[in-house]
Amino acid sequence: MKPHLLALAACMAASMASHAQPKEDWPTRAIRIVVAFPAGSPGDTAARIVADAVGQSLKQPLIIENRPGAGGNIGAEAVARSPADGYTFLEAPDTIVTINPAIYRKLNFKADDLTPVVALANFNQMLVCSASSGLRTLAQLDAQARKTPGALSYASGGQGVPGHLAMELYLSGAGLSILHVPYKGPSPATQDVLAGQVPCGYLASPVVAPYVAAGKLYGLAVSGAERSVQAPNVPTMQQAGVAGYDATFREMLFAPKGTPAGIVARMNEEVARALALPEVKRKLQANDLDPLPEPPDATARRLREDAAKWTGVIRKINLKVD
Repeated sequence: MKPHLLALAACMAASMASHAQPKEDWPTRAIRIVVAFPAGSPGDTAARIVADAVGQSLKQPLIIENRPGAGGNIGAEAVARSPADGYTFLEAPDTIVTINPAIYRKLNFKADDLTPVVALANFNQMLVCSASSGLRTLAQLDAQARKTPGALSYASGGQGVPGHLAMELYLSGAGLSILHVPYKGPSPATQDVLAGQVPCGYLASPVVAPYVAAGKLYGLAVSGAERSVQAPNVPTMQQAGVAGYDATFREMLFAPKGTPAGIVARMNEEVARALALPEVKRKLQANDLDPLPEPPDATARRLREDAAKWTGVIRKINLKVD
């Protein structure tokens, strides 16, 4: 097993060995949620929706602080170095611990510096193209890429983020070469695809689905096993002809290593309770986010499985990020 997978497994095991109880007076002040991606990203949207409900239940405000950059590593490092006192949490996709340790040559934190608390929501990436590209289907993209290898390009929200890996999973399996153009988050990438500066993008479905629904972008496929609620006419990658393809991602809440297990368990319970509220579910689903909280053991298992899957893709394409 790869070193970062061993670290992740150890992290999961430690988080599941939950016997300590939270201090009776927790929380007594505001809780900071560091979001590792920009405002408007799926994680930012999920964090703000859930924070309101959880804050009301805990009777303390949950303050959102965006710390984007380096595929989420800047925010992750900030939280990993924060006091493990239950007043700082990280909102980030699962890729922080399943992908980043395998692709970044130098990280200022380790996977086991972050304890998984709960999955907020599943989300997909969507392969979209501008009207000026002339591409309307995955089959057309495939044909164009084979006709002029290396001539096409696609945007993502950054090196090693979900959209980048989702596209590389497809390209490596199809034997295609399409130039990757990374941005600092899905929103600026979407704007350049809309403007035709980059013909296509593999971007967070919650960000691009409204433009597809409005006819401003063409959706070729979504990465997960289910179609987008906001763009139901866009097929999944499997439905578009890529057998066995599934790249579902999860927005997660993490805590610094050493956070009392009782506090982690309490936050897990409070978030799960909030996600079950009809209004919270409605808001998340309206943003193409699927709230599916899990108990800690199921979350740990999924993270280990995803880390193994993506490590295989990363090794196959020899992806490394400075």
